[in-house]
Amino acid sequence: MGTTEFANPSVWVVEGLLVVFILGAILFARRGKNMYIRKIPGLNVLDEAVGRATEMGRPILFAPGIGGLDIVGLQAMSVLSHVARLASHYETRVIVPLSDPLLYTVADEVLRDTYASEGVPEQFNEGDIRYLSDQQFAWASGVVGILHREQIAGVVYFGSFFAESLILAENGQMVGAIQIAGTPQTTQVPFFLAACDYTIIGDEYYAASAYISREPTLLGSLVGQDYSKLLILAIVVAGAVLTTASVFAPDAQWTHLIHKYFLDYFPGR
Repeated sequence: MGTTEFANPSVWVVEGLLVVFILGAILFARRGKNMYIRKIPGLNVLDEAVGRATEMGRPILFAPGIGGLDIVGLQAMSVLSHVARLASHYETRVIVPLSDPLLYTVADEVLRDTYASEGVPEQFNEGDIRYLSDQQFAWASGVVGILHREQIAGVVYFGSFFAESLILAENGQMVGAIQIAGTPQTTQVPFFLAACDYTIIGDEYYAASAYISREPTLLGSLVGQDYSKLLILAIVVAGAVLTTASVFAPDAQWTHLIHKYFLDYFPGR
C-alpha cells in the first residue's frame, strides 16, 4: 500500500487563501475600518430585556444551561458579562443558576470583575450566583422555582440545553418574562423558537462575543471566516458545475483539460 497524502497543492492554496482572508480582516479591523455584520435581533434586544426588568423592579435571570467549562460555556460567560454591564447601569439584579462547579467559579469572577470595572462593586451579590445541582432535571426544577419565586422579568438562556429547554421556556412564559435564547444544540432550537421571544440560531451563537464587544480582533476574525465560507461555497459550486458539464460533454477538449488539471496536477484525490 502506498503512503496516504494528507494534503496536495490545491489544499495548500485554499488554506493559504483562508489564512489571508482571516488575517487581512483582522488587520483591517485593528486599523479602525468599519466591518459590517448583519444585525442579530436576539442580541440587539438584550438592552430591551434589561430595561423592561428595571421598569418593573424585578430581576433578570441568566441561565447558562447544563454544560461545563467548554467553548459553549465560555461564550455564555461573555454574554453574561455584557448583560451584567447593562444591568449595573440601572442597579438591576442578575441571578445566575449553575449546574457545573467550574462554571460557577468563572461566573463569580465574571460578575465581580464586571461590576468592579463599571465602578459599582457594591452591586455584586454573591447570593445571586447559585449552584443548584449537576443533575439535569434537578437543575431545571431549581430554575423554575427561581422564575416563580423571584417573578423574573427577563430571561436569557445561553449555553447547552437539552430536554429541559421547553420546561424552562414554558415557565418563563407563565411569569410573563421576556425570553432570549441561544444554544448550539440544534435539537432544542425548535422548542426555544416556539416558546421564547427571540432565538439565536446556528453560528450566531459563536458570533455573539464579537457582535456584542466589537473588539477588533474578534470582529475581524468573524468577518474573515465569513469570507472563507463564501470561498469554500464557491469552490463546491464550481466543482459541481464542472463535473456535471463533463458528464454531458465527455469528449469535449475542455473536459479533458479539466480532468488533467484536477486529476493529474492535483494528486491525492
